[in-house]
Amino acid sequence: MATKKTFEQSMDRLNDIVELLEKNEQPLDETIKLFEEGLLLVNECDKQLKTFENKIEELAKKKVEE
Repeated sequence: MATKKTFEQSMDRLNDIVELLEKNEQPLDETIKLFEEGLLLVNECDKQLKTFENKIEELAKKKVEE
């Protein structure tokens, strides 16, 4: 089972995928695999960002209540 990547690791891989896709040198089947992996990474990063945002809001609310 693969370990969960950090936000930074996911963003680094996403940047690598974008660079590969921009070069347009892969066969079509590899391009589709890269695109699919990129979509999964975007979704994961979005979830992580929402989690971080919620945590910051909680911390800010606690600070205001003190």
